[in-house]
Amino acid sequence: MSPSWQKFGIKAEFVERVKVKMKTPATKERIKSILEGVTKYDLQDRVKVRKWVKQFAKILNEPLSESQEDQLVNFIIAQKIDPNNMLHLIKLYTMFR
Repeated sequence: MSPSWQKFGIKAEFVERVKVKMKTPATKERIKSILEGVTKYDLQDRVKVRKWVKQFAKILNEPLSESQEDQLVNFIIAQKIDPNNMLHLIKLYTMFR
C-alpha cells in the first residue's frame, strides 16, 4: 500500500530529502517554533497552511512549484490534524518516520 501523501502527487524523493533535513536539530526547532500554538482550525485554513508551506520550503531550501505547493496544502488540509490529539500526532509521526 502506498503512503497517503503519494495519492496527492507528492514524490517520495521530496519526502526523503525533507526527512533528512528535519533531522538537523536547528532546522527542526525553527519549524517547531513557527507551529507553536497552531490549532486544528489553523490547519484547515488554506491561506495559513500555504503561508507555512512557503516558510518551511524556504527554511528547508526546497524550492516548490505552484503545483507542488497546492499538493502539500491539499495533503495537510485532508489530514484534518488536531495538534492537541496525541493519536493524530502519532499517525503523522508513523507516516513520515
